[in-house]
Amino acid sequence: MKKLFLPPLMAFFALFLVYPLVTLLGGAFQAERVVNGQAQSNFGFDYFLLVFQNPFYRECFANSFIIAVVTTLVTIALALPLAMLFLRCEFPAKKALNVLLLAILVLPPFVAAIGLKQFLSRYGSLNLILMHLGILSPQHPVDWLGSGGFAGIIILQVLHLYPIMMLSTQAALANIDPSLRDAARNLGAGGWRTFHTITLPLAMPGIFAGSSIVFVAAFTDLGVPLMFDFQTTVPTQIFNLVTQLDNPVGYALVVLTLVVVSILFVLGKKLGEGDYAMMGRASTQAETQVLGGIKGWLCTAAVAGLIFLSLLPHLGVVIQSFAAKWFMTVLPGEWSPQFYGEIFNLKIATVSVRNSLVYATGSAVLDVFLGMVIAWLLVREKFAGRGLLDVLSMLPLALPGLVLAFAYYVTFSKAPLPEAWSGWLGAATVKAINSTWLEWFDPRRNPTLILVIAYAVHRIPFMVRAGYAGLQQTSVTLEEASANLGAGPLRTMWKVTLPLIAANLIAGTLLTFIFAMLDVSNGMILAQESQFFPMTKAIYYVMARITPTASAIACALGVLAMVVLGAGLLLAAKLLGQKMGRLFRA
Repeated sequence: MKKLFLPPLMAFFALFLVYPLVTLLGGAFQAERVVNGQAQSNFGFDYFLLVFQNPFYRECFANSFIIAVVTTLVTIALALPLAMLFLRCEFPAKKALNVLLLAILVLPPFVAAIGLKQFLSRYGSLNLILMHLGILSPQHPVDWLGSGGFAGIIILQVLHLYPIMMLSTQAALANIDPSLRDAARNLGAGGWRTFHTITLPLAMPGIFAGSSIVFVAAFTDLGVPLMFDFQTTVPTQIFNLVTQLDNPVGYALVVLTLVVVSILFVLGKKLGEGDYAMMGRASTQAETQVLGGIKGWLCTAAVAGLIFLSLLPHLGVVIQSFAAKWFMTVLPGEWSPQFYGEIFNLKIATVSVRNSLVYATGSAVLDVFLGMVIAWLLVREKFAGRGLLDVLSMLPLALPGLVLAFAYYVTFSKAPLPEAWSGWLGAATVKAINSTWLEWFDPRRNPTLILVIAYAVHRIPFMVRAGYAGLQQTSVTLEEASANLGAGPLRTMWKVTLPLIAANLIAGTLLTFIFAMLDVSNGMILAQESQFFPMTKAIYYVMARITPTASAIACALGVLAMVVLGAGLLLAAKLLGQKMGRLFRA
């Protein structure tokens, strides 16, 4: 197996992961020098200096940093008490509320931005309610979205990302030996002193891990700032510069983003590596406090209120998709389902749905093959380079989609072989290779193939995790018995292994499919022509149109996307059960 599949796998990662990143770094570190009257490209930091010297780009970095820091701090403030409440207390409707919290995590904030704008704009639903109550004057509405959408971006990031922080913190709290808290209380420490001297320090690894994920997600998010038309962030400027292949400032911005992400991951790992060891690790069952009566229902009401606020932007998208008339009123003045019908009459909408299905299906099929083979090699084979294959297959999980998408665009939009190689390989050979390369991969001509590969590479860790978990739980003796009966490795895999881990593979395939359907960064950057737009870019494009029905049609598309996502996740959860959470662990 390893002789058959290992070389092609390494070649695949070299071409579609290592090579784009090397090209990205090469473009960022080039510097123009004039030697003997001729311009020459050399290694240098000129374009990084240009970014820092430009006040506009400094403002972009400052805004992105502030958005990420504030989002991280607020999510910690929300997630820590939530994690402790769900871990240590029983209250009415706890299981149902926990499911809704996970639903918040998977609903796309890119789409929710449309609903949030409707509710929080100057004459949106919230201000109109306050005006009707006499709290606000119609002449002085509150700008809840703040500075062209800056506050709205933070609100939406917080409402989307705090469940991630909660899950990470809850996992850390669950590993704390409850006898340590009992010992502190026996020595006279009160609840607050026990919390900040025992519980909080021991939970820091989970808090740091969650903070790293939230910070990076908020810093690199492209979709929400675009929907608010907030241009002064690093992701939006990368998006604006992507088509300027000869402008190294875009390269520099992406590399600086990658540096920030890397520093955050390393910092989070180092800060979480303190001395948190315990003699026992949750060695005794922690007592769960049953909150009955008014206390229990108050907790239920508080959590339900937070979940309602989190789902409100998505609810706004659903409402607006039926709004035939919604202007200066709290709710639509007229309702109609006509916009769902217009999805199929509007060419860009129907084409985008078809494109997303093609891209997502192609990437899912590719991921099934790659993920299964990689998982098999990692679990069943021993060979030199096994660690490298493991790192390469997991690396896309740590890379923001924005970075990979930009790297793909600048790499595959250019001919790979310079004309100077014509003397070595021959002009005809160089021309033929370059022509074939651009015909197959150039996203400016047709991004279909490169989008399928980009989606597959970005989601391949999910498929590897799913296959890896299934193979670990499948006894190798069954495969050995098949081999003893004369079956070859491929026949054994097809007849024995695949049927046994089918549930894992189907769940992993569903995850890669639905996340590809709602991917923002790759679709926004790699699809430049309307006939190749996926659903996410079509929603953005339709929202930008100045027509009375543009927002309603965009919301109808968004609802369709959320339905696909929800159905896929429910099916994946049913197939994997509690094992589904393992797919998201770094």
